[in-house]
Amino acid sequence: MDNKTSSTVWKRKIHEIIYEADTPAGKWFDVILLVLIVISLILVMLESIPGLGEKYAFEFITAEWIVTIFFTIEYILRVISINKPTKYIFSFYGIIDFLSTIPLYLTFFFGGFSALLAVRSLRLLRVFRILKVTRYIGEADKLSKAIKASGPKIAVFLFAVMVVSIIFGTLMYLVEGPEHGFDSIPKSIYWCIVTLTTVGFGDIAPETPLGQFLATLIMIMGYGIIAVPTGIVSAEYAQDLRKKSDNKGIEDSNYRHVNTQVCQNCLAKKHQDTAQFCHKCGYPLHD
Repeated sequence: MDNKTSSTVWKRKIHEIIYEADTPAGKWFDVILLVLIVISLILVMLESIPGLGEKYAFEFITAEWIVTIFFTIEYILRVISINKPTKYIFSFYGIIDFLSTIPLYLTFFFGGFSALLAVRSLRLLRVFRILKVTRYIGEADKLSKAIKASGPKIAVFLFAVMVVSIIFGTLMYLVEGPEHGFDSIPKSIYWCIVTLTTVGFGDIAPETPLGQFLATLIMIMGYGIIAVPTGIVSAEYAQDLRKKSDNKGIEDSNYRHVNTQVCQNCLAKKHQDTAQFCHKCGYPLHD
């Protein structure tokens, strides 16, 4: 019984350090982790410079192994410190952590996987847990809701854009033809999308007067198309603000005291400071 209790306390302590940023130890752990990630990314970039990678090959590989071993230990501790390891293993961060750890090991068997070490940059997303920008969580939630609410409208809009691209791309293929670079309908559709989005690579350009006239229409249409998704999201955001203004104060109570505490059982987040149990599975958050 004592060994079981000791193991539970040990796992909870590791969990608080690794998964949370509300304690000094948790903050220091995340800071060290981010520093190592940045160092690793710098090493990958420097190693890609011609001449530098060959000259300091031993130093680069030694530093990468040190960082990789740290990430490996961290990944193992993350797995064993929670009650349901699969919740972390198959989560977004779990997959990213795994992918950022294995490349150097794969070089033993296949080689050429060092470039995959750059995937560690995704782990920098954890910086938001350290910065403790809880006063911005409500705003981020509003924006997220606005984007989700705009999803169907934006999907219909994008479908309409694709239809327009297919129509104009086909017309440009018929007008310009292979002799002017429009040698297939898919390639003409590609040109239409590039023009419609105002990217304008310039690899293909219409040469006939009619083709140039169609291109002008597409360019003018492109300015309006760029503004439409922004307008849709902005409208949803404004509508959400109007709804929230009728219940002023409720939103603040929902977000003001949200911390970085993560449930040891199900990895649920966004718990209130005064919460004693997980809002998702009911597991105790404190001893």
